[in-house]
Amino acid sequence: MAVTGFRGGRAAAVLALVCALVMAPPSPQGAASAPRTPAAARLPAGFVSLREAAPTVRQEIRYFTRHNFTGARVDGYRRPLCLLTVDAARALREAQRHFLKRGYTLKVYDCYRPQRAVDEFVRWAGDTGDRSGLKREFYPRVDKSQLLADGYIAAKSGHSRGSTVDLTLVELPAPPTRPYVPGEPLVPCIAPREERFPDNSVDMGTGYDCFDPLSRTLDERVAGRQRANRLLLKRGLERAGFRNYPAEWWHYTYEPETFPDTYFDFPVER
Repeated sequence: MAVTGFRGGRAAAVLALVCALVMAPPSPQGAASAPRTPAAARLPAGFVSLREAAPTVRQEIRYFTRHNFTGARVDGYRRPLCLLTVDAARALREAQRHFLKRGYTLKVYDCYRPQRAVDEFVRWAGDTGDRSGLKREFYPRVDKSQLLADGYIAAKSGHSRGSTVDLTLVELPAPPTRPYVPGEPLVPCIAPREERFPDNSVDMGTGYDCFDPLSRTLDERVAGRQRANRLLLKRGLERAGFRNYPAEWWHYTYEPETFPDTYFDFPVER
């Protein structure tokens, strides 16, 4: 398989990833819903680890770390893993095929989210003050007391139904993001890309989990390459069956959802 438009190490990285995914035989119908490993068998029926379904998708599970708007590891995240419904994972695998051929890989920030984590977000939003010091990065222009009223945080999340994912695009060969150092100086998520925390994502105009109107997918103030990158992600995911949440460029739900009315609370672990 020829890969054009790249040189040197980047071409080799693209070719290796594309071949690993595209040349692999497809999983038989139903295989992902019945994992063979004892650890994976603890997942509820209909769920799978993305590592099994789409191993080339990068994972940077922010809520397992302190680099998130709460400033602490979030309840329910016992391992830095992406868990999804089988249907959503298969669709994400198809989207990854599409992007790999174009010199990008998907990177997920969050997938299935336990209800206990959502409850923690609500409690955090109701606690006045910013003891973590991360307001400056994640909600620089919004008062914490307004996060619930303005819809940035809700008592129920589609993530808890298992078919919603937060994600971005990374240009291959996709060097890893350096670890966040608690207490390090941070700049607002709306600052220019070269000033923000050095995420390896393409420039989407804001950082991930940026509680700001600029995070709206089609905000008219986001133009040029930033808008093009958002549309590249949107169109590639839509062709695989995902629908964007218009207030967040990173938020997509596979439809029809496997569990449209069920909010799960099992922990993220294996």
